[in-house]
Amino acid sequence: MKRNYRGLFFTPYVLWLAMFVIAPVALIIYYSFFNIHHHFTFANYQEFFSSGTYLTMTANSVLYAFLITLFAILISYPMALVISKLKHRDLWILLVILPTWINLLLKAYAFIGLLSHDGLVNDLFQFFGIPAQHMLFTDASFILVAAYIQIPFMILPIYNSLTDISDSYIRASRDLGATKWQTLTKVIIPMTMPGIKSGIQIVFIPSLSLFMLSRLIGGNKVITLGTAVEEHFLTTMNWGMGSTIGVVLIISMVIVMLLTNTKRKRRRTS
Repeated sequence: MKRNYRGLFFTPYVLWLAMFVIAPVALIIYYSFFNIHHHFTFANYQEFFSSGTYLTMTANSVLYAFLITLFAILISYPMALVISKLKHRDLWILLVILPTWINLLLKAYAFIGLLSHDGLVNDLFQFFGIPAQHMLFTDASFILVAAYIQIPFMILPIYNSLTDISDSYIRASRDLGATKWQTLTKVIIPMTMPGIKSGIQIVFIPSLSLFMLSRLIGGNKVITLGTAVEEHFLTTMNWGMGSTIGVVLIISMVIVMLLTNTKRKRRRTS
């Protein structure tokens, strides 16, 4: 009887997984083998891997995702480290999470207002005698905004790993004569590597397929695989090529997950 009840509990999860994960992925793979005239073909994959345009988009997507992840780590790790030492750290973590409650489109338009030629940032520049800068629709603005949006998702897993470290390890390293820098690099960072890897998965994988931010913040200067998928599905109506790019993105995401996968050893109970 208990096994039957367990099967009932798993049924909604299995149905959800089948309808909203397995079925969409299967459809993408299916459509990737059809051209714009709905004829079965392998030409989509041949065109993708032989076209310099698509290979350049792939390289750009990986580069942008890498830079976004790198900046997110460089900002998030010190923040998580400081928050883990604070007295009211739950309150600070809540403040970190709060921006994620705001719609992504609203945050994008807020940055457009800040970085535009007549925006607040240029107004501050002119107040200090600095000429107005062209910041919007550049690679730098796109990476800045994308990294800002991804920072909370990088902080949380790192913070959880930091709070799991026992103070006895820190005291032991100090008793053995280690400096604060040595304690950080030899003890804390290695022990928080699972959190760093989880943060990389959470940030790098979505950053590979960004398209809305690349349109609103990067303009037509930031071209990624995400924008190519949007073009093929909404403009050229070439669903086959769009699905092919989607399959490539899925494979890339799986590779990233395998590379950053952390195997946790189970503790033996005597």
